[in-house]
Amino acid sequence: MTTRRSALTHVMRAAVLSCAGALSLDAHANQQSNAKPDTPTAVPSFVRSLLRGTPRLIGQHRFTYWGFEVYDASLWGSTAFAPDNWAMQALVLELRYLRDFKGADIAQRSIDEMQGQRTLSAAQQHNWSGVLQSLIPNVRSGDRITGVYAPDKGMQLLHQDRLLGDITDAELAKRFFGIWLAPETSQRQLRQQLLAGAQQ
Repeated sequence: MTTRRSALTHVMRAAVLSCAGALSLDAHANQQSNAKPDTPTAVPSFVRSLLRGTPRLIGQHRFTYWGFEVYDASLWGSTAFAPDNWAMQALVLELRYLRDFKGADIAQRSIDEMQGQRTLSAAQQHNWSGVLQSLIPNVRSGDRITGVYAPDKGMQLLHQDRLLGDITDAELAKRFFGIWLAPETSQRQLRQQLLAGAQQ
């Protein structure tokens, strides 16, 4: 199970996968950089339009693999965000890619990450793979994929500012965001950095 719990990248998420067909990711080979994402701390207008109330940046981190910069991740939530109860709160997760990836690879890596956290049924694996494959596009360096999570309802995926579609399966939405936020994630340092501002 450990070798399947490797880095994504996503939104999402995840989202870390083979780079130019040459990288095969596994958890024990994963590395993360302390470099800060090149993103502003001010609340972007698109986040304000997606979250009610006064959203704030909870945390951000640049994810790397063996020296390859993969994406900048930023997590936005409400001022009352509680990390231990993340799945019951509205969230926006932005992944700003630093490399080109195929959407099909991102979708498959997402399934692998969810499977690594907790075993998926055959039906879940088949159905969820189809949903993600149909929504996640190819991305180029500089592209942004954003996940908007609504507890007990589902999530939306956006590419740049264009809505890709709605996911109405609440369990899929929770497991997808869990790639980055669940305690069982293979990317513990990434999770720690995304939740770093929760107590501030």
